[in-house]
Amino acid sequence: MKAQVTLTVNEAKRLIAKAIVSLPEVRVAKEKGKILLGGGTTVSAVAEELVGLPLRISGRVTPAGTRVGLVKPDVPNNVLIEKGQVINVDERLEETAAMMAKGDVAIIGANALDMYGNTALMCGGELGAHRGRAFSGLVVEGVTILIAVGLEKLIPDTIRRAVLAAGRKDSDLSMGMSVGLLPIPGKVITEVEALAILAQVTPTVIGRGGVMGAEGATTLVIEGQTSGVEKALEIIGSIKGAALSGNAESLPQCYVGSPACSRCKGLACLIQIPG
Repeated sequence: MKAQVTLTVNEAKRLIAKAIVSLPEVRVAKEKGKILLGGGTTVSAVAEELVGLPLRISGRVTPAGTRVGLVKPDVPNNVLIEKGQVINVDERLEETAAMMAKGDVAIIGANALDMYGNTALMCGGELGAHRGRAFSGLVVEGVTILIAVGLEKLIPDTIRRAVLAAGRKDSDLSMGMSVGLLPIPGKVITEVEALAILAQVTPTVIGRGGVMGAEGATTLVIEGQTSGVEKALEIIGSIKGAALSGNAESLPQCYVGSPACSRCKGLACLIQIPG
């Protein structure tokens, strides 16, 4: 059986989250070990699936460039799930990463994905800030890293070239904060892998983009046994119209002409000099 479907960016995030929480290594780590979540909108969707908690969203890309949130509510951006307990680790992320062991799982998003399955994370803080240092350290330790990333992050170049082109202190001007790119190796889960995991079907991307809310969307053909395709359609039907995941107080962003712009009087919306 063959079916054609379209997933918006937010629907893809929810689909990826459902696939990740169904993985055997995640189920085992939730029951017997530790799961570290490095917050972003896709990982927030994972957190909602795992423990019903949308995460605080900090860094983001907006029409005004690469930004951080205006409001920092008392909600974690990074959490550790240990045997069912949810722990805010924002203030001790590197220390927490150092405690991770074989069988534990770390889950993070990405800002860039190349056609070879390589990914990188935008970092606007010194030396990658806490998250960059923590997750690059986990690579050294050999902890399982799952990278939750939608195909809207696919770039028309290699991660290697993108990393060399970027550099937090290398740009003369930037829209918002200047960022560099940190490569993060791991098991990549896009909407393609998600459908294969959840319904044992073979997805093929046949188009990208759209209008009227489908900007960044992915159109796929899914093939497989009738039962598999029907299961995929049922799952997709359950997430149709999905909203962006993340703590609502942390989502508002200032940009020129926005209601929030009076908070910074437009100063944060201007081209900035990195430093």
